[in-house]
Amino acid sequence: MSNYHTSVLLKEAVEALNVTKNGKYIDCTLGAGGHAVEIINKGGFVLGIDIDKDALDFVKENLKSQISNLKLKAVLGNFRNIDKIANENKYEKVDGILFDLGVSSHQLDTPERGFSFSKDALLDMRMDQGLSVTAKDLVNGLNKGELYELFTKLGEESFARPISNSIIRAREIKPIETTGELASVIARVYPRNLKKIHPATKAFQALRIAVNDELNSLKESLPKSVSLLKSGGRLVTITFHSLEDRIVKDQFNLFESEKLGQVITKKPIVSQEEEVEENTRARSAKLRIFEKI
Repeated sequence: MSNYHTSVLLKEAVEALNVTKNGKYIDCTLGAGGHAVEIINKGGFVLGIDIDKDALDFVKENLKSQISNLKLKAVLGNFRNIDKIANENKYEKVDGILFDLGVSSHQLDTPERGFSFSKDALLDMRMDQGLSVTAKDLVNGLNKGELYELFTKLGEESFARPISNSIIRAREIKPIETTGELASVIARVYPRNLKKIHPATKAFQALRIAVNDELNSLKESLPKSVSLLKSGGRLVTITFHSLEDRIVKDQFNLFESEKLGQVITKKPIVSQEEEVEENTRARSAKLRIFEKI
């Protein structure tokens, strides 16, 4: 399973859910099924949702026993529709809901998906292959001001203006079509003394978030998730960048102010050094817990 995707904060997330025997849980980002399997091992039943057909195909092939004994239902869908998906699968009132956000190891490691600048491929970045707009469309279609706003707001990129200018100049010669081409265009204008992370990291993040409408999906799904929880049920989130984490933190505080429950994690739970050494993605992970009254 780790060959496909390594679940971050696996032990901490499952412990946070307080799994009970025969309890019902929704894993909104099923991936390779790492969290789902641990929930099942503790006696729970899982409705697993994923927007990526590759992930569903992997789970159905590799977790046949869990699916055949009805411990796991694996459904293709967007978690922004969690209320509808839960209703259709008789998970209207559940004991816990988990969001493990961000891009999976499989998506990053599959060149043709176009998520990573480490392997040259067509600029795609669609988690749902049915979406019509790709990263290539945005890079070549947005004007200078729109690119600047995208990189500033969704990438928190300090050098959004020179990057936008560089993209405009490059595409006047020819369209930017691959991850390698875009990474090169960005690297040309990025200050050399600030290259602790790859210069394209924040810009690629911004494009991925925009293509998949990730932040709006999260904002829509959190209130729906709280409504699905039983009294004492827990909503657990793992975020990988500040934009996601801010949304979760603000929403959890709002739920608490509305007397819907309490925030269990006043400060987020983060990965231990050993996990970060084994999986660098864990470095930025933050886990938060909300418990419904």
